[in-house]
Amino acid sequence: MADDTQEAPSPTRPKLLLHVCCAPCATYSVRRLRDLGFQVAGLWYNPNVHPYSEHERRRETLAQYAGEIDLPVIWAPEYEVVGFMRAISGHERYRERCRICYQMRLERTAMTAAEGGFDSFTTTLLISPYQDQEAIKELGEAASARHGISFFFENLRRGWADHYDLVREHDLYSQRYCGCLYSEWEALDLSADTYPRES
Repeated sequence: MADDTQEAPSPTRPKLLLHVCCAPCATYSVRRLRDLGFQVAGLWYNPNVHPYSEHERRRETLAQYAGEIDLPVIWAPEYEVVGFMRAISGHERYRERCRICYQMRLERTAMTAAEGGFDSFTTTLLISPYQDQEAIKELGEAASARHGISFFFENLRRGWADHYDLVREHDLYSQRYCGCLYSEWEALDLSADTYPRES
């Protein structure tokens, strides 16, 4: 198993801000980005995650993992679930609401990266086979143009199997649904056929 620990920062290594949806998805993603030569920092901003207890459990799991692999993380101090629910009101269908969710998180990441002097930004959402990569790429590039900072795109799904090994190795909490109220409902309701099951 490759070592996850970070090398000493170098001024010549490009700084990348990685939006982190959860610790399990950060496992392979951080390792891959470091292997590509990036100096990686994380951003925790996930207003979609419901309920608050789930949000906090995921945040605490990321804090645990970040400490183990020396990953600096910027923690958004607020929990903006009300803003998220207002944004998706009338757009609750799977994929329609997901685009809004992607846009909120990518916009915040691009803004934070630009303000923080990073060279580029990306997201751990790109590792999940359950997320719409084309939409993420489109919205990431749009946020890139608005904030004048590069969006790094790579299909990280090649590391989906490896991420399970890393989750077990670090004993990380793994959620059973993407994050929002609707994804939880769809993941647990066996009669619902609008959202793929994930673990």
